[in-house]
Amino acid sequence: MHVPGTAPQSAPAPRENPAAPAPAGNTPAGEPAAPAPGRHSRRFGLPVATALVMGNIIGGGIFLLPASVASYGTVSLVAFGVLTVGAIALALVFGRLAQRDPRTGGPYVYAREAFGDFAGFLAAWAYWITTWVSNAALAVAAVGYLDVLVPVNDHRWTACLAALALQWLPALSNFAGTRYVGAVQVVSTVLKFVPLLLVAVGGLFFFDPHNLGPFNASGHSAVGAVSASAAILLFSYLGVESAAVSAGEVKNPRRNVGRATVIGTAGAALVYLLGTLSVFGTVAHSRLVGSSAPFSDAVNAMFGGSWGGWAVALAALVSMTGCLNGWTLLSAQTPYAAAQDGLFPAAFARRRRGVPTVGVGVTVVLASLLTVYNYTSGSAKVFQVLVLVTTFTATVPYLLATAAQIFHLVAGRGHLVNRARLARDCVVAAVAAAFSMWLVAGAGYAAVYQGVLFLFAGVLVYAVMAARRPRTP
Repeated sequence: MHVPGTAPQSAPAPRENPAAPAPAGNTPAGEPAAPAPGRHSRRFGLPVATALVMGNIIGGGIFLLPASVASYGTVSLVAFGVLTVGAIALALVFGRLAQRDPRTGGPYVYAREAFGDFAGFLAAWAYWITTWVSNAALAVAAVGYLDVLVPVNDHRWTACLAALALQWLPALSNFAGTRYVGAVQVVSTVLKFVPLLLVAVGGLFFFDPHNLGPFNASGHSAVGAVSASAAILLFSYLGVESAAVSAGEVKNPRRNVGRATVIGTAGAALVYLLGTLSVFGTVAHSRLVGSSAPFSDAVNAMFGGSWGGWAVALAALVSMTGCLNGWTLLSAQTPYAAAQDGLFPAAFARRRRGVPTVGVGVTVVLASLLTVYNYTSGSAKVFQVLVLVTTFTATVPYLLATAAQIFHLVAGRGHLVNRARLARDCVVAAVAAAFSMWLVAGAGYAAVYQGVLFLFAGVLVYAVMAARRPRTP
């Protein structure tokens, strides 16, 4: 549809696909159509949608974060607080946008509705890159925890096969249908929170202020220390958009997407803050700076013994597997929505048992190829740069979605804006925009450079897809 105040764009109604549900615009009530009923397809309620958000935000990073920021001192807790405010603001923006347009695709849908096809495609393309590169990174990182339980790192190809298995198992769960995706997500979220809450809450009873170390141990100004530690922590909050991207699979999305996004983000932030604070207070600062398993060290300090390493490794493995399960679903949802509109190849719109199976398959294959490349190259640095690229590419749909919200607020279209909450929505959108820009700055020059190359490759894909679409007079 053409939006007043924007350049005329061709945005026809989504293409029909016999294997896909009808898009939201074709339903009488304006709600996204549910997948065809079946034993393996089930729409998510608020608890599962919340678990999807929390599970995707809290992957394996939480198990390394305290040691990663310990060198900056407890000032990093301030960075956590600032990032939390930005992440919740972004979550509120997604909630408001989902109330307005509760279709599957999240940022892609919001950007396309506000600014036209090209902006929508950029959001979909950038988000898709973010998901499959993140999946590869998460699988490789999970192998490190698996090695604590079953030695696999002694041989490069054994580790590679383990990483591939960790990617394909969640993919098979997705192929089985949304019913099983939701079940795996809830179980993995519950299991990983047991040890996390043990440290986050139990650690407060063993808290010793003498373990905290200096407030600012970086040797720079407090503001500089906050920015530097925030750059490390930024990647930890990717995933706030999870419920919005899967809105078409959520029951009563106008209400539940916003709630799940805010509750899930706030819950993840609380676990992050309490967990980091507890580790800071139970492990001596001098030891924490060089720790490779800070939660294990915290459990050992609390209860004695050396079993903490096994317990935390198992929890990290469960956490990452659940995170891979959720991200695999998200990796297919945005291309599915774009394919419905003719902006991605039509094959991505094929759906079975409530899941866009082609999107899942292509994503896991690309992530697998990247994983094999990482192990054959023998360099972890290349992979680390790609992980930072995901921080940058994720900001493209974040910024476009936030810009869409600002557009609706400024355009003065009364039917799309809640005037009673106009001032609050403007402040929230401004904070979310600043947070997204901070994500770009935190990614670093190399990541932005690599990310722009990925985006420019997408421009060529868009040119081909746009040329093949039928034009309306």
